[in-house]
Amino acid sequence: MTNARATWIEKQRFNAISDSGHEIAMDGDKAAGNSPMELVLIALCGCTGYDVVSILKKKREAITGLEVRTQAERAVEPPSVYTEIKLIYRVSGKVSHKSVEDAVRLSKEKYCSVSAMLEKTAKITAEIEYVDG
Repeated sequence: MTNARATWIEKQRFNAISDSGHEIAMDGDKAAGNSPMELVLIALCGCTGYDVVSILKKKREAITGLEVRTQAERAVEPPSVYTEIKLIYRVSGKVSHKSVEDAVRLSKEKYCSVSAMLEKTAKITAEIEYVDG
């Protein structure tokens, strides 16, 4: 079981912490921290990024960098869930394009739990950009 909590500070600001012990600031007004929905996208980027790097390292690919970005659309009506998310993977290093494509696909189809949850409401697409290699 994983535990987490958020404690109200003021206005729309909360401090949050989970079992790992790392605190983050959340702010619905975005003045003192990321909004909860921004954190969902950040979690998606981190989750799939971790998968892609792990898979490429296991394949002994010479990856030297990875940046994962999102562009997302939300429903107009509450609860305003994400309806479309585009993941943009910016890959550096001398890597096989097929290996990167396979890693992105495996992350989406098998490993990334954040992606699996978000796919219940959002169409998730991916684009890969190669910096060098």
